[in-house]
Amino acid sequence: MTGGNQYIQANTNGTLHSASQPTLSPLNRGFLYGDAVYEVWRSYDKGIFAWEEHWARLHSSARSIHLEIPWTADYIRDQVCRTAAEFRKHSLYRDDIYIRLQIYRGEGAIGLDTALSSEPGFVILIKPVPGISPEVRNHGNRLIIAQSIRRNPVQSLDPAWKTGNYLNNIMGLREARDRKADDVLFLNMAGELTEASTSNVAFIQGDRWITPSLGSGILAGITRATIIATVAKSAGLTVKERSVSPNEINHFDEAMLLSTTKDVQPVGRIDDFVYRVDAAAKLWRLKAVFEDHARGASAKRPELKV
Repeated sequence: MTGGNQYIQANTNGTLHSASQPTLSPLNRGFLYGDAVYEVWRSYDKGIFAWEEHWARLHSSARSIHLEIPWTADYIRDQVCRTAAEFRKHSLYRDDIYIRLQIYRGEGAIGLDTALSSEPGFVILIKPVPGISPEVRNHGNRLIIAQSIRRNPVQSLDPAWKTGNYLNNIMGLREARDRKADDVLFLNMAGELTEASTSNVAFIQGDRWITPSLGSGILAGITRATIIATVAKSAGLTVKERSVSPNEINHFDEAMLLSTTKDVQPVGRIDDFVYRVDAAAKLWRLKAVFEDHARGASAKRPELKV
């Protein structure tokens, strides 16, 4: 079959198939309107990390859009394990994997009214975890502060909800690509820094690890929360959550992106300001401590082996 870097395994409502095989109706509300919620997990040493934390956030997102999830965590976990086993069978890939679960409201007649939808459905996608490129490892990501678009206001479509509506993120990333950057850094309507297109952001100033507060209008990232709870202290850093002005970007020593698939990844530049990414940068210590924590936590959960 295809190699591990190309093949993506899918599971649509319990049916295993290649992701290249279409299975959803054109009347699917996730497709038509982004009327869906999702979560992404990854494995460390083949153990799913932070299963419960992501599952709880999935339910929080679903409650926010009045979507009832009819399956238990155990049922979906079993489906994830089935899908992972099928992925390894077809791809012969043996390293750590990326797991995406999307739950859509249903299908039905065309129209925005949620009463038109049938019962919810799910899709699981599994592929290899994206690695960090030598270019990013050596020089860091290049970010730009978005000029053409702002982050969704909390009062409109709260960025804390992980929904299938991603157009704000797409348009921001498009601006980054047009300006020859790797990713975008959004401002909120108050002009404060928030997050990147698919990642939280944080900075190091001396021994302080600084990240925009949830009140700035960001996703409550699992990686971010883990660093705040335990990892930063173990890495010798003091956490500060607060609003961050774009005028401060030249005051920080280091910058980083935080996400499930990236864990901690260096930022080398925001607009014209350059950050430290060499071997002595403190973010590498933070990344190592986070990975050790994730591996240790995953090793304690044999039922989550994939």
